[in-house]
Amino acid sequence: MRTDDFWMDQIGPEGYRPPVLDMELLAQVRTGVVVGHPDAEVAVALARLNHDEFEKFGTDSTQLLTEVGSRETLRSLISVAKRLGISDFSPPFSDFSTFKTYWNRNDGYGSWQARRDMLNIVFEPLHVRLADLEAGNISSSLVSSISPHKTTGWPRVDEEIAELRRHFEIAVSPQDYRNAGNDCVTVLEALSAVVYDAAVHLRSGESEPPVASTKDRFDRYVEVSMPGPENASLRKLTRASIEMAQGVKHRPSGTRMEAGIAADAVIQLANIFRRLQEI
Repeated sequence: MRTDDFWMDQIGPEGYRPPVLDMELLAQVRTGVVVGHPDAEVAVALARLNHDEFEKFGTDSTQLLTEVGSRETLRSLISVAKRLGISDFSPPFSDFSTFKTYWNRNDGYGSWQARRDMLNIVFEPLHVRLADLEAGNISSSLVSSISPHKTTGWPRVDEEIAELRRHFEIAVSPQDYRNAGNDCVTVLEALSAVVYDAAVHLRSGESEPPVASTKDRFDRYVEVSMPGPENASLRKLTRASIEMAQGVKHRPSGTRMEAGIAADAVIQLANIFRRLQEI
């Protein structure tokens, strides 16, 4: 399940209109009867939806949720979190209006970054706990890290890897395997966003590569993280993984073997980058 699943497209006489929140699905979430989707999977998507929409409301006002929608999505997230045993998830606001009141009382007036920080304090621990829960729920034939940690610790990356594993497990047709390939691209872009830091990796006179330019960003990350001749073999291994993972962006997979190799390469790359954080 993805955040998009909570939205319904609208097609009227005048053409496309912004999507509307699927209130029936939210009601199912609260009663625990979302057929085919375990609570951990639902909670991951709903937590991301809430975090993203509240952040948009508090910064650039591009949110799709209405005031009522903000209340219903947060209420549903709290319900499914409690079913998963996460009873301490208790945001200090219940909808957009109370979030605004909260940030004005806590030095968030006039500061988008302060509001982002407030939301990170509320949601990031939940993202991490849900990623751990979901990793324990998903049995996968794809590669796993040798580390005792089941996740990378980067919530967005872990969410996308979990989605990739889930789609690969149920894939049976060429279309399914191509969709798994699309998931690989999404993982790469999530990884690109988290490991590349312009303050560290951008050189004077350069323009920051967009998140979708994953190879450029990964190459610089490797160069900075593993300097010197003693790391030559490690750089070679990592760059080979990058090349293998990048291949899926240019040659969509249509077989289980191709999709599996691409997915393994992407997951391996995420685990290698996670280990580089320990250097």
